[in-house]
Amino acid sequence: MATTAQLFEEPFDADEYIERLAWRTPGGGSKGGAEAFDPKRLLEEFENHIEELKQLDEKIQRRVEKLEHQCHREAKEFAHKVQDLQRSNQVAFQHFQELDEHISYVATKVCHLGDQLEGVNTPRQRAVEAQRLMTYFNEFLDGDLRSDVFNNPDKIKEAADIIQKLHLIAQELPFDRFADVKAKIASKYHDLERQLIQEFTAAQRRGEIGRMREVAAVLLHFKGYAHCVDVYIKQCQEGAYLRNDVFEDTAVLCQRVNKQVGEVFSSPETVMSKLIQNIFENKLQAHVREKLDETRHSDVEQYLKNLYDLYTRTTALATKLTEFNLGSDKHTFLSKLIKSIFSSYLESYIDMERDYLRSRGAMILQRYYDSKNHQKRPIGTGSIQELKERIRQCTNLPLGPIIDTHGETFLSPELVVNLLQETRHAFERCHRLSDPSDLPKNAFSIFLLLVDHLCVEHIDYALEIGLSAIPSSDAKNANLYFLDVVQQANSIFHLFDKQFNDQLMPLISSSPKLAECLHKKKEVIEQMEVKLDTGIDRTINCMVGQMKHILATEQKKTDFRPEDENNFLNCLWFLSACFPCFPLCLPTCRQVEHVRKSMDGKNVDTVLTELGVRFHRLIHEHLQQYSYSSMGGMLAICDVAEYRRCAKDFRVPLVLQLFDTLHALCNLLVVAPDNLKQVCSGEQLTNLDRNLLHAFVQLRVDYRSARLGRHFS
Repeated sequence: MATTAQLFEEPFDADEYIERLAWRTPGGGSKGGAEAFDPKRLLEEFENHIEELKQLDEKIQRRVEKLEHQCHREAKEFAHKVQDLQRSNQVAFQHFQELDEHISYVATKVCHLGDQLEGVNTPRQRAVEAQRLMTYFNEFLDGDLRSDVFNNPDKIKEAADIIQKLHLIAQELPFDRFADVKAKIASKYHDLERQLIQEFTAAQRRGEIGRMREVAAVLLHFKGYAHCVDVYIKQCQEGAYLRNDVFEDTAVLCQRVNKQVGEVFSSPETVMSKLIQNIFENKLQAHVREKLDETRHSDVEQYLKNLYDLYTRTTALATKLTEFNLGSDKHTFLSKLIKSIFSSYLESYIDMERDYLRSRGAMILQRYYDSKNHQKRPIGTGSIQELKERIRQCTNLPLGPIIDTHGETFLSPELVVNLLQETRHAFERCHRLSDPSDLPKNAFSIFLLLVDHLCVEHIDYALEIGLSAIPSSDAKNANLYFLDVVQQANSIFHLFDKQFNDQLMPLISSSPKLAECLHKKKEVIEQMEVKLDTGIDRTINCMVGQMKHILATEQKKTDFRPEDENNFLNCLWFLSACFPCFPLCLPTCRQVEHVRKSMDGKNVDTVLTELGVRFHRLIHEHLQQYSYSSMGGMLAICDVAEYRRCAKDFRVPLVLQLFDTLHALCNLLVVAPDNLKQVCSGEQLTNLDRNLLHAFVQLRVDYRSARLGRHFS
């Protein structure tokens, strides 16, 4: 069995177990080769081993049954013990309840006995106290204060307690019989009160917190307690304001006093509130009045800056003071104190702000125009101006004399920055100084002033001057001056829009004034866009007018019908530099670049598309004025190729497509008559109107002789 037990090693593997058993059996393994293998011996060993395993299994089974029986027996014993413990615990709990009821009964008896003893003792104590007070009252009645308590300075606390009670009793006595004694008691009352206040003041100067607390506790029942607090507050401020910064000094003072007040007085929140109220109504109010009254009428700008600074620092100080115990409604308390100081100034704030912005904006504008030696032209308003504007929009004609601005746009980034800076400060002051209910209305009034100064008096005026400076479309030279005006006006309006979003929107976002502001902004934008569109359209007309002038002066009727075509062919490339396409393309490319620098965003493509379409229309109409020989057609193709290279600078697909089509149309001027129909059906021309193709073919000098019209019949 020991050998069998050795075979059961962990971890158990049945295959390995059989292999080990066979290896241990002589003749059962591979040792000695096939000749040494004895299957009978191995079978016998297996049978014996199986018998051993059966015996081992029976032995283990008996042991398991024995352990299970033992476990059941111990479980029953443990259950009996648990039941005994539960019964014991129940008995103990019953005893505890009985004990608790007994203790409650005894406590009730004790409390009842205490109440009875107190009921007996309280009247006795009152009688003793009444007898003692009567004794002292007799001394005042006789006029001879013999008791040591009234004559010993060390017993001033006891004397104060007695005289306070006697003073209350004396108030109830009839005046006609006890006038003299009432006067004596009142005199002693005030004398002790004065002594206590003096003692409190002396202790405060010595820094004796304990003595101050004792005296304050005694004075709490006297009428002069409020005077004691006033003396304390006054003495606290002595030497506290030595610097020029009254706000910082106040914060330091309150921080220092707050701890001391809690140690001295029984109601520190009341004392701290009274201290802060005293500081606000005296120190701060005097400081604010001094700073504001000296500049209110002499320097409005400085007055507004001082008002904003003082109000901001006062509210910041109030925020710091909320850290202290000032009672349950300290925020309302501090708000009332601030309002008491600034109410007279805040009532007139917005009127002064508007007057200042109005005068300041006018001064900034006038100073700029004076620096340019420019006298502002009056811009008409009303029905006459509206009529002129409508005529100008419909006819695109300049109304009034053309002004030579010498390249001056009359738009100043420096002026704009100054106006926006002043308005930004105004919005900040408005946010801080306006009542929450009036804030949207006040901010809107400031916005209207900005619109008037920046958009109307400056940008709109510059646009009017710019429109007046644009020459007519018949001018020989294109004036791109208005594009510079457009560029600067766009830059300025971006700044205006940024301030609208950053400064104004937070002030009006949740009020009905938001709709008014957005409407006003939209109205201003639309008015400016109308004038910008008009100016840009007239500028494009000037560009096209210059192109038309170049073509009219440089192009001759015979350019496309040379007399000697053979000699003409030999010097074609030499003469090509003299044709009008070159003096036309160079300024056009410069104009395109100028437009690209002056515009931003989608406006670049919009303006260049319009210019490119008009440029194409001009060339198209120009080419239809001439008759073309074969060599003339080749010249026209060369010209259009040059125009197409110029059109690439527009970077507008539509414009390039138009010139590609025009180039394809020019091929109709040189193609052989037999191939004409095939070319008209080509990819670029197949979608065009047949009348347009016919019109180009009619420009050929051989149109009748070659009977080209039959291809379109």
